[in-house]
Amino acid sequence: MIELKTMALFLVTAVAEILGCYLPYLWLTQGKSIWLLLPAALSLALFAWLLSLHPTAAGRVYAAYGGVYIFVAILWLWAVDGIRPTVWDWVGAGVALTGMAIIMFAPRSA
Repeated sequence: MIELKTMALFLVTAVAEILGCYLPYLWLTQGKSIWLLLPAALSLALFAWLLSLHPTAAGRVYAAYGGVYIFVAILWLWAVDGIRPTVWDWVGAGVALTGMAIIMFAPRSA
């Protein structure tokens, strides 16, 4: 059960981070409203807070979270940017998720 909670928290965290970076991107590259920076800042604050909810060492959380971020970024590429990921995109995301699982869920001595 802890694995599912960890994955769900990582997924929500990744969406918050990507959204927090995507909104300024829209402002900078597509001339969208500067007001997008406000929800972007809130999203990045949410991202930082969500990372703090994990009950393990921060460095381990940050390292493992990167794997989930890669997976969510590939989904974003498809859903938001409208670009269908390649097989190699999915293979890379799978490798990253495998690394995340090893880092987060490997047995540890007390």
